[in-house]
Amino acid sequence: MELNKITSTLVGLLVSLYLYFGGRFSIAFSIVIVYSVVYDRDHGNYLGGKRETVVTTAVDSLQSESKPKKKCCGGKNGGCCSTKSGAGSGGMKSSCCGGACKSKKLEDIADEIEKALAEQEEFEKKEQSTSFPVAVDFTQSFKPKSKGKKKKGPAKELKRFTKSKDDEKNDDLIKSAMTISNEKLLNSQIYVFYSSLQGAAERNAKIVHKTLSGMSELSKEPKLLCIDELDDLDDYFVEVPDENSLYVFILPSYDTDCPLDYFLQTLEENFNDFRIDKYPLRKLVGYTVLGLGDSESWPEKFCYQAKKTDHWIARLGGRRVFPVGEVCMKLDGDSKVEAWANLLADTLKDDEPILYEYDETVDDDEEEAGLEDIDATEDLVDLEDIGKIDGNSTEIKKMVAKNSPTYKQLTKQGYTIVGSHSGVKICRWTKSDLRGTGSCYKQSLFNIVSSRCMEMTPSLACSSKCVFCWRHGTNPVSKNWRWETDDPEYILENALQGHYSKIKQMRGVPGVIAERFAKAFKVRHCALSLVGEPIMYPYINKYVELLHEKEISSFLVCNAQHPDALRNMGKVTQLYVSIDASTKSELKKVDRPLYKDFWERMVECLDILKTSQSHQRTVFRLTLVKGFNMGDISSYADLVQRGLPCFIEVKGATFAGSSAGNGNPLTMQNIPFYEECISFVKAFTEELNRRGLGYGIAAEHAHSNCILIASNKFKIEDEWYTHIDFDKFFELLNSGEQFTHLDYMAKTPEWALFGNGGFAPGNTRVYRKGKNKNKHKEIEAEIVKTTEPIAVAN
Repeated sequence: MELNKITSTLVGLLVSLYLYFGGRFSIAFSIVIVYSVVYDRDHGNYLGGKRETVVTTAVDSLQSESKPKKKCCGGKNGGCCSTKSGAGSGGMKSSCCGGACKSKKLEDIADEIEKALAEQEEFEKKEQSTSFPVAVDFTQSFKPKSKGKKKKGPAKELKRFTKSKDDEKNDDLIKSAMTISNEKLLNSQIYVFYSSLQGAAERNAKIVHKTLSGMSELSKEPKLLCIDELDDLDDYFVEVPDENSLYVFILPSYDTDCPLDYFLQTLEENFNDFRIDKYPLRKLVGYTVLGLGDSESWPEKFCYQAKKTDHWIARLGGRRVFPVGEVCMKLDGDSKVEAWANLLADTLKDDEPILYEYDETVDDDEEEAGLEDIDATEDLVDLEDIGKIDGNSTEIKKMVAKNSPTYKQLTKQGYTIVGSHSGVKICRWTKSDLRGTGSCYKQSLFNIVSSRCMEMTPSLACSSKCVFCWRHGTNPVSKNWRWETDDPEYILENALQGHYSKIKQMRGVPGVIAERFAKAFKVRHCALSLVGEPIMYPYINKYVELLHEKEISSFLVCNAQHPDALRNMGKVTQLYVSIDASTKSELKKVDRPLYKDFWERMVECLDILKTSQSHQRTVFRLTLVKGFNMGDISSYADLVQRGLPCFIEVKGATFAGSSAGNGNPLTMQNIPFYEECISFVKAFTEELNRRGLGYGIAAEHAHSNCILIASNKFKIEDEWYTHIDFDKFFELLNSGEQFTHLDYMAKTPEWALFGNGGFAPGNTRVYRKGKNKNKHKEIEAEIVKTTEPIAVAN
């Protein structure tokens, strides 16, 4: 007789427990006999009416076999079982005695065996009539929770797609939040993105695109895009091209460097950059990711780049509308992709509201305190409403709001924020010139009096993230203007007020010269540089005109990334273009521009300087960073030959501390010595003259590690004329006649010429205290000896 495995295990367990707690072997053996007789495996049925007879017979035999000798079962004086008087039959009725107690236990065991066998029989019948589904139906995963009162009866459990335990180990997510979208997926503009090296991902992306395009229910034709060929990733992953966009990613996994790595790095940088909206992809209707890989040859990193993409898109506010797919391409991969695409298409037809789960990090205690008490079982909050709470609405917003971290950082650094996007800051050279302890290199090179110079910008935002930037990424970044715009009159009035208020703070500083302090309240020069990109301001021409109306000279600095704005720029006193590297790879490494076509934009700006802006007084500004951009002098000469600027201002980078968190890798090892700057300038000038371009070393400011290379057009009768005659400039400007940079030049004083140090007379040089005080003087004297002016033929 063959016994059932499950029931045999159950009976064996019960018998073992009985023996373990002191039971008799004969009784245990009888239980096994009873089980064998009651359930006949060969017939598959109970023994009908014989069951009672068999069980009764077995119990009677057990009673007779195990009947104890006649004695008290525990009562006093021969009494039986818990009697009060101990008088045998005269006491209370016994609760349990001898074999009768054991007989009762056996009957209970038999009943339990019968019950277990009945359940087993019912299970076997169900197993024979039921088959498991081949595919899993995901559509039930998207059913929303009811917001009404709970109905009686069993409720359907809502499935949620959450991160696995392995994913939780790999990130620092603190909490999750839920949101409901009522968007109809069939009304979405679907974008099918792919990245491919060997063609497999492209082929399968076309399969998915074809499947989705065949849906007659879709209101718009799906679009197929290659991530590797996108001009600007921010157009799709910071901004969203359509209000009802839905993204589908078909991504492989590679064990080598590929464009997909740059895409993932961009997503991560966008998430960590607080200057970008916290959830820029919250406007998406949804997204899904399909990963392609080889689970047999590379199981440890199977579809890992697809999983990373899903992770970062979710953290940027995207809503997952379909589970992440993983397809092994080793065997029949295309058919698996087609099956996944068909299931996705079926799910898109379900217009029921979708319950999403997205991830977010907590940046401060206030935000955590405001969300930690939310009960996930209560009514859910829409993600768009969360965006409004955070201030990230679709309305035009301020560039630097007063309650933003950017505002706090910039004001802490000494800026006065003007309006919502401008700033003014008093320069350290302004303070130094007020005390007569030295002036800026601009005074040595161009005749700009530091104590009468206002340093400001009408745009705190920039389109580059230069490694040598003093602000370490605390200012906003953007490629285009997308904020509220203040009037230029308002900006100028409040910028002057902010500048003068900072000048007033100097009145109690020891050593301030009264005459210079009085003149400082009549600003004569405005350096439009500071931080950010001034030329981005939509009304920059009007602002410059207002400066000129007040007879304030204009010195505009741009980063050669906005050719249209540069082409339309009106007359300025001096126009700077930053040329921070000589090759495309170095420029990307140093400036870290936002535009993908950054090199083409810079080249176009150089052409503009040579043509439509050739009447301007133009300057190439080179900031030298050792280990980054001091190698290829010939390529620098190519750029000069293309733009033909009036001057080339070469300055060693100033160390303002490292900031690894904002991607600034600079250390003191990257700051060139003045001797190194001189060597670079001499070699650079020789290369320019070898090409017949006609440039020479004109002036310097040794204290700032700054040297000026000038076109020979500014050398008259062997004397340099790099300074500016400001009175002449305003006279020509007010006349309304056309004029050029040669019409308002002034002679460069001897103290500013190269080889003389560039320290303005009337000031007193102050050395820092310490043992190196005399050493500084010796080095300075040695530099003066070894840097005799270089005569260059016209």
